[in-house]
Amino acid sequence: MSPAPHERLDVDALVDDPGTRIIVCCGAGGVGKTTTAAALGLRAAERGRRAVVITVDPARRLAQSLGLESLDNTPRPVPLPEGAAGSMHAMMLDMKRTFDEVVEQHADPDRARQILDNPFYQTLSTSFSGTQEYMAMEKLGQLRQSEDWDLIVVDTPPSRSALDFLDAPERLGRFLDGRLIRFLSAPASTGAFRLLGAGFNLVTSAIGRIVGAQLLDDLRSFVAAFDTVFGGFQERAERTYRLLRTPGTAFVVVAVPDTDAMREASYFVERLATDSMPLAGLVVNRTHPLPGGPAAGLGAREAVAAAESLERSGSHPLASAALRLHAERVRTREREGRLRDTLLSSHEGVRVAEVAALPEDVHDLAGLRGIGEALARASRDR
Repeated sequence: MSPAPHERLDVDALVDDPGTRIIVCCGAGGVGKTTTAAALGLRAAERGRRAVVITVDPARRLAQSLGLESLDNTPRPVPLPEGAAGSMHAMMLDMKRTFDEVVEQHADPDRARQILDNPFYQTLSTSFSGTQEYMAMEKLGQLRQSEDWDLIVVDTPPSRSALDFLDAPERLGRFLDGRLIRFLSAPASTGAFRLLGAGFNLVTSAIGRIVGAQLLDDLRSFVAAFDTVFGGFQERAERTYRLLRTPGTAFVVVAVPDTDAMREASYFVERLATDSMPLAGLVVNRTHPLPGGPAAGLGAREAVAAAESLERSGSHPLASAALRLHAERVRTREREGRLRDTLLSSHEGVRVAEVAALPEDVHDLAGLRGIGEALARASRDR
């Protein structure tokens, strides 16, 4: 049984289109989003685009594969081979540095220093759930506004859920503007709280014993200082969210052929459709296509039967072992096809590109170029 035919994702048409300004690679963690994003950026650059890749992968291997010593919060030029038609830059999101830059840009120096030195802010900017995804959106908006690049490729954070990239800005905004935060940070002498008198003091005293009086004071100081710039955070998040819905943005959902990753990919495809966000297609990494040769058309049962026949006769042990390996590869390919077709049956018209599993990790530009070529080849191998 061969996997059912499907519409192919034309990667070269995607990266060549001058109308494509942003490509967002998303999916579950560990499926190859970072490598896919870097390969797309490299292919676009070598075909004439001014591309920048923003990644959140903390591993050094990506920087090394791009020929760089390290990546940081500033886009660095990638040394492309002589004759490359375009250019490529790469950067690694520094969550706290991005948060700090936004505060420094949108608050006066004294207020900015008050925020940056606040212990509550320091915790929020480094470890609060959703901050990384929010800052990825913030950095995307900054890069798009700069006009230094005509294509931005985004490697979304390795979240527990792929949907966090879309949900985090709103979730962080709700937290910062929530009633509990406002309640805890309000001076006891103001408005309705003054009417509560001793009752309010008892409540805040109890909360102080739970979370710590110092934390409560830090929170109050933070909200008082941050209130002047919070509206700008919300406005920019909403503007970037709208940008993700424009025709110039293309989402590429990345998965591997296992149940959890394909289920996560299905959720993301559904969410993109619900939010009217433009889906370019699905990339399925680490697949196991059947090799060519005399046994290419042989099914698993036939291969096992032939192997058993050889084993009974006691002849050709190598051929028997090869047939059994082929049978196992056929079963693997059929399982991958079923997983992919299950997703496609729920989301008709999704374009797909498959990249075969490699014997080792990508560690240089040649490896990334090979991934890009495999993505492009997938649209031609019909």
